[in-house]
Amino acid sequence: MELIIKFLKESISLWLEVSPYLLLGMMIAGLLHVFLGKDLISRQLGRGGISSIIKATIFGVPLPVCSCGVIPLASSIRKDGAHKSSVLSFLVSTPTTGVDSIAATYSLMGPLFAIFRPLGALISGITLGIIDYFFEGRKEKTKIIPKHFHHKDVHTFKIREFFRYAFLEIPQDIGKWLLLGTIIGGAIATFIPKETFAQYFSFPFDFAIVLLVGIPLYVCATGSIPIAVSLLYKGFSPGAALVFLIAGPATNAITLSFVRAKLGRKSFYIYLLSIIIVAVVLGLVFNYVWTLLGKDPKLTTGGGQMLPFYIKVISALVLFLIILGTALKKEKVSIKADYEISVGDIHCHHCKITLEGKLAALDGVEDVSVDVDKKTVKIKGDIDKKIVLDEIKNSGYTPEIDQPL
Repeated sequence: MELIIKFLKESISLWLEVSPYLLLGMMIAGLLHVFLGKDLISRQLGRGGISSIIKATIFGVPLPVCSCGVIPLASSIRKDGAHKSSVLSFLVSTPTTGVDSIAATYSLMGPLFAIFRPLGALISGITLGIIDYFFEGRKEKTKIIPKHFHHKDVHTFKIREFFRYAFLEIPQDIGKWLLLGTIIGGAIATFIPKETFAQYFSFPFDFAIVLLVGIPLYVCATGSIPIAVSLLYKGFSPGAALVFLIAGPATNAITLSFVRAKLGRKSFYIYLLSIIIVAVVLGLVFNYVWTLLGKDPKLTTGGGQMLPFYIKVISALVLFLIILGTALKKEKVSIKADYEISVGDIHCHHCKITLEGKLAALDGVEDVSVDVDKKTVKIKGDIDKKIVLDEIKNSGYTPEIDQPL
């Protein structure tokens, strides 16, 4: 019973520390989503070359998109004409960090981690893109395809889209992974003796362990933070925790499969090896810098500890209720549609929210329903089917078979 109480205390403590900064990050992310749209990104990434790679990486760093959600986005900008090397850079820099996870990293792990984490995303993206460009990408020439919009009132859509993205899509995207990460972090802090890690898993074994665990594991940028905090608490070096924060969100079975299938075998190996090398090098640099600075605990102490307790409690409750609300949100009852379209690469609620939001904004669409299990989109309304198919493609998905009802 004593261990259970300690586990609950550790998990709740992690949740209290991360909530205020995560809510702030979600709001900033909503503004970025509205004003820094996919089409702006697409127009900048088609020329190829080093400048395109740098732009792709910079665009990806602040976006709060996990490694699941970045796949359709990367697929979409690739179809729009983005250069392959730029897409790879975008694929690694986007899920590694984001404004929400940067804020959460500061709240739990302090200013040094909050600086090194986006720096890691930036260096990983640029390094990967440049390597791929010189090995594979110089022969490729692409051209951006102009977009045509059919959205309803733009200003109304932007306001609605801000709230939808900040307080519906992001919580659905990261909610369960944040809860899971908090529970795992609490479990590590409670049930694993600190002496075990300190005695048997010191450098370089701590680096090897976090890579072996982080590469196949699906973990979002925010959900990885409580786990990294607990590893740090149990004796892993700060550099090893940084390796987990960089490599974990950018490498998992889904993302690696996408890179292998869509961008080629050589790009797959370049992608994986580049992330591992950059993560390890930055981990070593982090340990070196931290030692030079006298291993000052303030540099790796969460900024959330400085906030008043009542702000933490209110933020924790609000965040929990938002995530609970999105989890309990009733699925839309299947509509009586004019036609149904099969989309084989629908695989999560992020896909559902993205497609329903995009398609509902088209003129003539009365209602839209996405079924994740059946991988179908149902449309009701007076709208040309080709416009719907084009919007599905523009959103990064591949419509397969359409059936009139």
